[in-house]
Amino acid sequence: MNWQELSTTSHYQTAMAIEHELQEGHVEEATTGMQELIEALSRSEKRTLKNQLIRLMTHTIKWKSQPERRTRSWSASIDNAREEIIDIQEETPSLTNTVILDMWEKCFRSAKREAEAEMDKKSEISELSWPEVFEEQYQMS
Repeated sequence: MNWQELSTTSHYQTAMAIEHELQEGHVEEATTGMQELIEALSRSEKRTLKNQLIRLMTHTIKWKSQPERRTRSWSASIDNAREEIIDIQEETPSLTNTVILDMWEKCFRSAKREAEAEMDKKSEISELSWPEVFEEQYQMS
């Protein structure tokens, strides 16, 4: 069985195949499948974390770049992305702040491109700090 291919295709089908292998008494094969499934789920959670970090950074860049166009929607997006990241970290404790810092620069570059496309202009923001992304309050006056 090609567990790696199956686990990237469907987590459900992988779990069903593992169950089948266990029912047939193929414990080693089921163990291999389980390890691949765990790795696939971890990659999926990491992708979700990355997407939320990019979303958070994108709205932070827009907030800082276009004060005249700020909306409650941007503020809500920032708060929501922060909450999603906290939830991901609670559900997957291996996705620590260190993991976030390891993907920081790549996510920032993606977020800056996305923000500039949405604003239809270049941003003067050349970096974002942890406090700017996770601690500063972005609320409408």
